[in-house]
Amino acid sequence: MEWMDKIRTAFERNAKALSLKPTLGQGTAVTTVRLRAGLTLDVEEGPWKFTVDMGTKSGGHNAGPNPGVLARGALGSCLAVSYILWAARRGLPLRSLEVEVQADYDARGYHGVDDVRPGYKEIRYIVRVESDAPEAEVVRVLDEADAHCDNLFLFADGQKITRQVQLNTPGS
Repeated sequence: MEWMDKIRTAFERNAKALSLKPTLGQGTAVTTVRLRAGLTLDVEEGPWKFTVDMGTKSGGHNAGPNPGVLARGALGSCLAVSYILWAARRGLPLRSLEVEVQADYDARGYHGVDDVRPGYKEIRYIVRVESDAPEAEVVRVLDEADAHCDNLFLFADGQKITRQVQLNTPGS
């Protein structure tokens, strides 16, 4: 598959460059989220712009996916990209790939009801792969990809998070 060769070449080129000069892979990503109206938000990073909103049951206008959809989509797409990259790197043929993310939640935590912790109670992901390779080889590549999937670690491990507040008052 020509596209797998292209991905493998790019992946290996980037890995070599990073091993020679680690600072090439270090930086700070900046995404800005701005209030448009109500619960409708504009999200921007570089050339990318999209809308986030809550559904009408939550008081929003349903003008875009909600943060939960984006979080699950980020996890699922990061896993899928990792699987494709590592399959290409290892020469594993892929006919098709699908990642389904399932997240159990209890909305009471989000709404401050009953001292329930906000957030997901459990996250599962189902990987559906069609490949001509033996199952053991497919699983080995998936395991290798999981071990390098940064969004998987965002969900699985605690991250250091800090908050800064900059208050702008009218007329100042």
